[in-house]
Amino acid sequence: MASPTGPTAGRSTTPLYASASTSISDLKKRPSEIIAAAEGAPIAILNHNKPTAYLVPAETFEALMEHLEDLELAALVRERADEAAVKVKLDDL
Repeated sequence: MASPTGPTAGRSTTPLYASASTSISDLKKRPSEIIAAAEGAPIAILNHNKPTAYLVPAETFEALMEHLEDLELAALVRERADEAAVKVKLDDL
């Protein structure tokens, strides 16, 4: 498994957004070993030296999904910030 040092990882035009990478064929041969070696970090899966997928731990993926949901809710709050307030009595709910 390669460990690139920067976001481009030695590739001239394709950025790599992981600190570790492996080929698809190597991943097929030894998936558990590669995942363990990454120590919870994302792994770029390469096909012909170009990233085709990223393998991320479930905990990281779940955190990303929660963060995206928070961003969507924040955008909704900003969108509705200038709307007129509607008065509602608690008994009406």
